Amino acid sequence: MQAQQRPNSGGERVNRLTVLLANEQEEWHQTVRGLLEPQGVQTLSARSGREALELIESRPIHVAVLDQQMPQLGGMQVVRLMREIQKSAPPAILLSSQLTNALLHEALAMHVFTVLHKPVDFNVLLDALARVLRRYHESRWPGPSDS
Repeated sequence: MQAQQRPNSGGERVNRLTVLLANEQEEWHQTVRGLLEPQGVQTLSARSGREALELIESRPIHVAVLDQQMPQLGGMQVVRLMREIQKSAPPAILLSSQLTNALLHEALAMHVFTVLHKPVDFNVLLDALARVLRRYHESRWPGPSDS
């Protein structure tokens, strides 16, 4: 992902893009975090749909990566609820092992940015995140007013 990174007053990189990773698999979190954080992306982890919703309500999040099969609430349920809770809910990338027509139609109706097939190719996920950055933030890290 290409984006401008702004140094803070101490000259170090500032994490500007915040990505919520909602998936119950710890190994997946570690892998994605290891890919994103060296690029200046801040990641927040949730292991359930309820935990994802709590983070969305309490923290500025620029994009949510949601697994369709999570404990308590699935990815589409989280998308539906976050759209009800927040007027400007973050774009969502949905992960699913079963890409049915019904799921794709529901995702389209709920304005999900993209649906990726599991197991996710991490290059495809990085590309989807780069497309979110280009579309919603003009290829720049979001500023404080964009949160």
